[in-house]
Amino acid sequence: MQSNSTPHRARRARLLVVELWGLGDLALAVPFLREVSRHAHVSLLAKPHAAPLLRRFAPNVELIPLVAPWTAFRNKYDLASWPWAAMREAISTLRARRFDAAVSARRDPRDHALMALSDAALRAGFPWSTSRALLTDPIATPARPHRARHWEALATHFGWELSAPQPEPRRGNHVVIHTGAGQSVREWPRERFEELAARLRTARWRVTIVDDTLRDLDVLLDTLASADRFIGNDSGPGHLAAAFGVPTFTIFGPQLPELFAPQHPQATWIDGAACAYKPCFDSCRFGSPHCIRELSTHQVATAVDAWLTKS
Repeated sequence: MQSNSTPHRARRARLLVVELWGLGDLALAVPFLREVSRHAHVSLLAKPHAAPLLRRFAPNVELIPLVAPWTAFRNKYDLASWPWAAMREAISTLRARRFDAAVSARRDPRDHALMALSDAALRAGFPWSTSRALLTDPIATPARPHRARHWEALATHFGWELSAPQPEPRRGNHVVIHTGAGQSVREWPRERFEELAARLRTARWRVTIVDDTLRDLDVLLDTLASADRFIGNDSGPGHLAAAFGVPTFTIFGPQLPELFAPQHPQATWIDGAACAYKPCFDSCRFGSPHCIRELSTHQVATAVDAWLTKS
């Protein structure tokens, strides 16, 4: 392992990568995981749903599963309900691996605490307030706030370069639409997706609609890999489609494209109505998230038509 502050080690080092959140977050970590697995023995501390992604995109990376209780949307700090035994077991596993280094792309003191508890000698990340004390290698936050830029900054810190994706052109006419999202405030109404699909079928596109009732992640990955275009909300499936090299169209509501747009050269999006509270990080102050719910089928279809014509 090598960084700007540590000498090169002759042996192949052991690296811990921490990414405890959703599928989209894991998809954004894929380029980093692929590159660093060429230089080190890599273990990923993540939710169990990372396993199918690693099989597809980074098969040399070991998964250490952990469902961190603070990643829940509600009651995340009900300490009495935390899985303390599972967390102790995970920390014991981390220490047994004897990691040379640990990294996280988040400005999250909880990640930094887990990195410190792993006993990794080098801990690189983006400090938040007093969490700087838990890091041996604090890294300046990138000027561009997208999470992908954080992974790139970590790679640069160790002297590695993440190559920009150059996906093969998709020549077919299969559009996959995913109507779900991690939280309902990021969901455009299902009936409008159906209306959009009908318009696309009239224009001779073959359309497959899936939603969050599809719980088999391998089936979802197969469906996304088969697509020539992807349309969906600001959610994990869009990032997974981009990881397969599929051009994406995202319907944004309470979040900002500059923070969460899928990483594909032909990624396009439509932004929802203006709101003083954006980004609200899924905690809408209104009875209904007007920023996304007020987007009409005509508005979205017009933007989709322009995107399909260019891509």
